[in-house]
Amino acid sequence: MLETVIKRDRDYGTPARVAEQQVSLTIDGQEIRVPAGTSVMRAAAEAGINIPKLCATDSLEAFGSCRLCVVEIDGRRGYPASCTTPVEDGMVVRTETPKLHDLRRGVMELYISDHPLDCLTCPANGDCELQDMAGVVGLRNVRYGYQGANHLNDAKDESNPYFTYDPSKCIVCNRCVRACEETQGTFALTISGKGFDSRVSAGQDQPFLDSECVSCGACVQACPTATLEEKTVIMMGQAEHSVVTTCAYCGVGCGFKAEMKGQEVVRMVPWKDGQANRGHSCVKGRFAWGYATHKERVTKPMIRKNITDPWREVSWDEAISYAASEFKRLQAKHGRDSIGGITSSRCTNEETWLVQKLVRAGFGTNNVDTCARVCHSPTGYGLKQTLGESAGTQTFDSVMYSDVVVVMGANPSSGHPVFASRLKRRLRQGARLIVIDPRRIELVSSPHVKADYHLQVRPGTNVALLSSLAHVIATEGLINEAFVAERCETKAFQQWREFVSRPENSPEAMEAVTGVPAAAVRGAARLYATGGNAAIYYGLGVTEHSQGSTTVMGIANLAMATGNIGREGVGVNPLRGQNNVQGSCDMGSFPHELPGYRHISDDVVRAEFEHDWGVTLQPEPGLRIPNMFEAALAGSFKGLYCQGEDIVQSDPNTQHVAAALAAMECIVVQDLFLNETAKYAHVFLPGSSFLEKDGTFTNAERRISRVRKVMEPRNGMGDWEVTMALSNAMGYPMNYRHPGEIMDEIARLTPTFSGVTYEKLDRLGSVQWPCNDEAPDGTPIMHIDEFVRGKGKFIITQYVPTEERSTRKFPLLLTTGRILSQYNVGAQTRRTHNVMWHAEDVLEMHPQDAEDRGVSDGDWVGVQSRSGETVLRAVLTDRVQPGVVYTTFHFPESGANVVTTDNSDWATNCPEYKVTAVQVMRVSQPSEWQRQWSRFSDIQQKLLADRETVPAGK
Repeated sequence: MLETVIKRDRDYGTPARVAEQQVSLTIDGQEIRVPAGTSVMRAAAEAGINIPKLCATDSLEAFGSCRLCVVEIDGRRGYPASCTTPVEDGMVVRTETPKLHDLRRGVMELYISDHPLDCLTCPANGDCELQDMAGVVGLRNVRYGYQGANHLNDAKDESNPYFTYDPSKCIVCNRCVRACEETQGTFALTISGKGFDSRVSAGQDQPFLDSECVSCGACVQACPTATLEEKTVIMMGQAEHSVVTTCAYCGVGCGFKAEMKGQEVVRMVPWKDGQANRGHSCVKGRFAWGYATHKERVTKPMIRKNITDPWREVSWDEAISYAASEFKRLQAKHGRDSIGGITSSRCTNEETWLVQKLVRAGFGTNNVDTCARVCHSPTGYGLKQTLGESAGTQTFDSVMYSDVVVVMGANPSSGHPVFASRLKRRLRQGARLIVIDPRRIELVSSPHVKADYHLQVRPGTNVALLSSLAHVIATEGLINEAFVAERCETKAFQQWREFVSRPENSPEAMEAVTGVPAAAVRGAARLYATGGNAAIYYGLGVTEHSQGSTTVMGIANLAMATGNIGREGVGVNPLRGQNNVQGSCDMGSFPHELPGYRHISDDVVRAEFEHDWGVTLQPEPGLRIPNMFEAALAGSFKGLYCQGEDIVQSDPNTQHVAAALAAMECIVVQDLFLNETAKYAHVFLPGSSFLEKDGTFTNAERRISRVRKVMEPRNGMGDWEVTMALSNAMGYPMNYRHPGEIMDEIARLTPTFSGVTYEKLDRLGSVQWPCNDEAPDGTPIMHIDEFVRGKGKFIITQYVPTEERSTRKFPLLLTTGRILSQYNVGAQTRRTHNVMWHAEDVLEMHPQDAEDRGVSDGDWVGVQSRSGETVLRAVLTDRVQPGVVYTTFHFPESGANVVTTDNSDWATNCPEYKVTAVQVMRVSQPSEWQRQWSRFSDIQQKLLADRETVPAGK
């Protein structure tokens, strides 16, 4: 169904801002009532009348170039394009007349005359709008001869690893260009030349791979012919069926249609009804799914007694039995709390639920934690203390109503690109932007988006900067007094106001600490407080600090002080890193909380679970991940069940983590590949990819979406079945027949999920929790009338300098982040063509710091901290400020986390990845750690190659 042309706010499905006045018109004899501003084409479509079209599509603004959609309108001369003509009251329209038929056939003849005659061999055969429209208009022959000799022999552009560009098939409809502009916001494509010489050009007539194209696939999705076509479709042909599922990369949670041939994926197409992505995608979700069938994927269970022994392939029964017997042995010898588990933020809610249930009910301990510990645990703590709920407040659609957007410690263009496209669209419409980041991210200054303020804060001083912003708001009369009086605790607010108003918190006083000019801080504070609807989006650059929880509370303070919470266009919005970080927290993966963020010491809550699960639960919190490591080194923690996490690569102070794992006696790793953690494992249980899962993910906006199995697990078992089998072997029975039964249990025991069922998710597409009797269809916007905790609570956020600071020995501050083409520790994306864009982690240095050290662009440099050292290739750039260096952590051999320290957030133990004091020097060889890593990897590969295969049952 086609979108309206004007006035209707069609930005990713958000509702219209203007009241809709209805008008009546007649189309082909039918009287129709539609909102004013609706296009004639849209009005006809709503009446079931389909007007032929080529350049029009439901995801782009109307363009009116193809001339196929012409109609006749009484009282008007000519034949206007229906896609760009708005309806009027009393209008009489005809869409099918002899004259219109002749015009459309003539237009189609011109298109076909400039098109190759290879329909039978065309990869788009059966999925080509040009073919479809030729049939619709009744074209049977071409009178003009074929004029396409101007470009039919043009070379294809095969540079992009995922799609091809064949100019001979291009009809210059502009849909790809408009998709790049409107949907993605990259503006990488243009039309060059005129007439028969017209071409789609990437960049400055560059190959796609060399241009600014980010391979989001929007152009491929928009193309009505085979001009832009997935290489998998060219190789495999058109799909025979499709299954709607949810992407397993970042926290946006995009909906996709997996188009299939039997058990093989032909392509992943962004789902137009996906409420998180509205039909858009990024290079990872759209194309980087090949890891699921990569040759390095392990599909058979393996065991070994020592980590220096070869792996031995065994049956599932033997692997499960061995793991359970080892865990029982360790508990019998060292006590109940000598083992624990780590849940995965890449697994489904149902799978995560089972792991924490296994640990609590099967192991009899609360030693369970999740990777959210090392990324967003401060979000849970900080928002719970101030607002009463451990999650973001808005929908992604909400940004389309924002007048001012603050992006703090996040790089959406790289980490959450589909949301970034939506944000950039709103910015192009006139919203103002404040970026708080030590590094000049893409949003700060690009050809089409520019920040009003870039507060280039010194790493580790976020709290000081927020206090200075609050100082301006409090001392210049910018507080929303009515909101605060009605919605917040009075005493706490007065104490906060008095604190932030102190002279020592002024921008002028804090400038020496933060490095941000006072005038910029004052300007940004005034804009946030007075610019209209203001929203804050933040990422790991907020949470991964020694004062991460304090910073989150400072953000909540600002939102409450200005009344920017509880409606569309405002709010506090954490951008979650992995696909199910939110869900893993919701499911009770922290050692102190049962599902739904209820403390394990609460007798009433614990009794509900004990009654349902038939066991007695321990009332004391268990060990956090860092505590597990310390206990392992102390000799009291001996066994670990680690599902879907690579803690050796992802956690800080790699050598410390490795030493802790080496001290354990039984490590069970459940994953797709032999990752860095598996080097220390004694049992390897092959995992299943998202394409082989049934269940749900919960994204950064609390949206619960279905994950549907599109192929059978290559390892023979789903992850939930593996956990269930291990629990049964441990002596605690689990007998689920389908993940839907697990969701029923989740809903039964978790108040915020009490109204969630697979039937409802299938019917509504997705829901946002809380979903219960009070909100049966979910809760898009939280804290509308009151905060979850009742009254909002302001909390004083005293700046405490991090212990990790630059010194004469380590004068630079290292901070870390992500890049668009790679994901987290790279286990998935490194096994796809995405390595063509980013094949190694590099160190960004300011040219002045490089000159001081005799470093040139491309040199190998040693990066040394008090924890360790590694070697990276230097890239000189002014994206980082002097005194700051930056790297990513997608490749294990780079050893980024060998350098990071074990300094952590005071409340949650979230590591301070974003502040590490280092020295950088030019070198000519790898670090000692990298040499050890290389030797260890060679040994592990040999052990894997030498593994024994034992027949099932032996």
